[in-house]
Amino acid sequence: MSPAPVIIAIDGRSGAGKTTLAIELATQLRAHHKVALFHLEDIYPGWDGLAAGVDRYVSTVLEPLSRGDAATWTSWDWQSHDDGEARVTLPAEIVIVEGVGSAAAAARPLLSAVIWADSPEEVRRTRALDRDGGTYEPYWDQWAAQEEEWLRADDVPRHADIRVLNRADGSAPADVLQLLPYLPALATALSPELAARRGLSIRAERLGLRPDVATLFNTLYGGSPNAVWLDSSNTAGATATRAHEAGSAAAERSRFSIMADDGGLSGQSVTHRSGESLIRAGCATATVEGSFFRWLDTVWGEATVRTPDGYPFEFTLGWVGCLGYELKRETGGSDLSAPTPDAALIFAGRAVVLDHAEGTAWLLALDVPDADQWLNDARTATEAASGPAAQAAVAAQVGGSNGVVLPNAPAFRSRDTAAAYKDKIAAAQHEISEGNTYEVCLTTSLTARVPTAELDQWRTYLALRRKNPAPFASYLRFGSLTVASTSPERFLKIASDGGMRAEPIKGTRRRASYPAEDAQLRSDLEASLKDRAENIMIVDLLRNDLSHFAVPGSVTVSRLCAIESYATVHQMVSTIDAQLRHGSSRAEAVAACFPAGSMTGAPKISTMAILDRLEGDGRGLYSGAVGYFSLNGATDLAVAIRTLVMREEGDGTAELTLGIGGAITADSDADEEYEEIRTKAFGVLSTLGAEFPDA
Repeated sequence: MSPAPVIIAIDGRSGAGKTTLAIELATQLRAHHKVALFHLEDIYPGWDGLAAGVDRYVSTVLEPLSRGDAATWTSWDWQSHDDGEARVTLPAEIVIVEGVGSAAAAARPLLSAVIWADSPEEVRRTRALDRDGGTYEPYWDQWAAQEEEWLRADDVPRHADIRVLNRADGSAPADVLQLLPYLPALATALSPELAARRGLSIRAERLGLRPDVATLFNTLYGGSPNAVWLDSSNTAGATATRAHEAGSAAAERSRFSIMADDGGLSGQSVTHRSGESLIRAGCATATVEGSFFRWLDTVWGEATVRTPDGYPFEFTLGWVGCLGYELKRETGGSDLSAPTPDAALIFAGRAVVLDHAEGTAWLLALDVPDADQWLNDARTATEAASGPAAQAAVAAQVGGSNGVVLPNAPAFRSRDTAAAYKDKIAAAQHEISEGNTYEVCLTTSLTARVPTAELDQWRTYLALRRKNPAPFASYLRFGSLTVASTSPERFLKIASDGGMRAEPIKGTRRRASYPAEDAQLRSDLEASLKDRAENIMIVDLLRNDLSHFAVPGSVTVSRLCAIESYATVHQMVSTIDAQLRHGSSRAEAVAACFPAGSMTGAPKISTMAILDRLEGDGRGLYSGAVGYFSLNGATDLAVAIRTLVMREEGDGTAELTLGIGGAITADSDADEEYEEIRTKAFGVLSTLGAEFPDA
C-alpha cells in the first residue's frame, strides 16, 4: 500500500480536449513527480454506458487509488462491444483521471482537484470526430444526450476548482499548471512547481529616454482588458524638488511610475469577493476559497528574484492593483458587501518602470520564452513615445485646457443630503462623548449614471491627472471596471529590507487662485489645533498598527503635521517609520494595518463598527488601497482617495462613484466638515464639468 496520491480529475463534455490536456499536463508534472493516467473511455460499457461507466470508475478505480492501493478494473472492448481484459492502474504521487464523468458527484469526495474543460459545441464535435474517426459519428447524438441528462442533475462545472476554455492552441496545459499550485489541496504536493517560479530571473534594459507616459501606456496597453498604470503624475514636482529639496518625502513619492498588463506567458489576474478568489491565467480560471490576505501570503512576501544591477527602484515585477475597503472583514471589521471586488490585481511578469528624476525608462521582464519579443516591442514603443509628436497627440486627447471630457456633465447624487450628513456628524460626536471612539472618519458617496457610449475612461483619467496631479495617481482597468485615482496619500510601504513607512493625511484646505489668499489658507491649516489633533490621533493609531510586526523600539515619527500642497488642496501629513521583524509575514503585516487608519478613526475596530451603522453601505474601492506587491518582498500602497470608480453595468450605462469624507472629533463644526467634503470632491467633479449635488 502506497501513500494516498493526489488525484486530479479533468472533466468536460466530449471533444473538449480533455485527453490531450491530461497527457500534456502529466508530461509537465513528470519533471518533478511520478504521475499515473487513467482514461474513462477505457471503462464505459458501450455507447449508452455513461452512468454505468461512472459507477464502475468510482468503485473499481477511484476508491482503491484514493487509499493508495492498486486498482484492478475491467476494460471495455469497443470492437466486440463487450467487456474486455482486466487491467491494473498503480497508484502514483499524482494520478490524473480524465473523461466525461470523472468528477461526478460520487467521485468528488475522493478527488483532490477538479478541472472542467470546455469548448464551443462545433469545436467539440469536430475535435472528437477527428480523433475517433467514423466510429464515433453514428453515436454522437446518443452520447451527447447522456451528457446533458447527467449535467442537468449534477452541475460539475460549478464544483470545479479550475475551469479552462480549451481552444486547442496548446496554451491550456501551461495555463492550468500556473494555477494548480494555488489550490490549497495541491499546494504541498506541487511545491516544486512553486519553487521553480521563485528561481526565475529578471531581464532588464535601461533606456536613456523620457517618453510621454500617457502615449507609452496607450501604445502598449490601450487594447489590454486588464492593465494598470501607477502614475506618479506629480512629476514636475519630482524633478523640481530633486534640484532644490533633494531627499524630501515629495520627491521620493513622485519619482517612479509603473505600467503593465497581465499578458504574456507569466501573466495572471485575481479578483476576490467575500472569501473567494478567482485567479486567471490565460484560458484557465481557478476558484480558491479563503481569505484574501491568507492567499496573498502564499504568493508574496519572500524575495524570489534578484534586483537587476543598477536598477534604482523597489518594484521588481509582481502583483499590482487595488484592495477594497470591505477587506476589513478579515482584519476585525464586519462583513459588508459592495458592487466592486474586494480586491483586483494583475500579476505583471513584464512592465515598464519610468524614473522621472533620472529621465530614464526601465524595461523589466521575467526570463521566459516570450521575453525577447516583448522587450523588442516595448523598446520600440518607448522610443516612439519619446518624440515631440507624442506629447501633442496626448494633449489633443485630454479635451482642452479645462479638461472636461464628457459631452454632458453627469448629474451626481449624494448618498446623504447636507442635513443627513450633518446629523451623522452629530451621531458620531455622540459616540465620542460616550467614550466609544475618539475620532470617526465619516464618509459618504456621490454617484451618477451616464450612457456607456459617452464615457471614455481613458480620456477621463488623462483629464484628471492634468487637473489634479498627485504622487500616487493611478489608472486601473479590470474589464468593465476602471479606477481613476489622484491620491496624494501613502497607506503603507514595506521595503525589500523590511523598512516600513506610513504617511497619513489628516487636515485639508482648498487652494486659492490669489497667492496671498492661498498662503493664508496654508497657514490656517498649519496653525489649526483641531486638524493637528486629528492627525496626531491617527499617528498614534498607525504607530500601534505598525508595532504588531515591528522590531521593538523601531517605531518612530520622523515627521509630524507637515504641510504639503497639491494642485487643488493643502494637506497635513505625518510620517511613521518602523522595521519589520525578521521572519514576519509581510502579508500579515499589511493586514494588521488595513484599512488605513486615516480612513477609519481611532480606535480602529470599534470605530469601524460605528461607521458601518452610520454610513449604512459598503465603501467599495474607496478607502481601500492601490499599489504593488513586488517579487522582492516590497510593497507600496496608496490610500484610495480622490478616486473615481467607473463601472459599466452591461445595460448601456455606466455608474460613476466618488467617495468623500472627513475626520470627526468632539470639536468638529458640522458646517465646516460639510464644506471639507465639497473641497475634496472639487478636483474630480470640476474635471467632469459636474457640480456638487444640491443639499
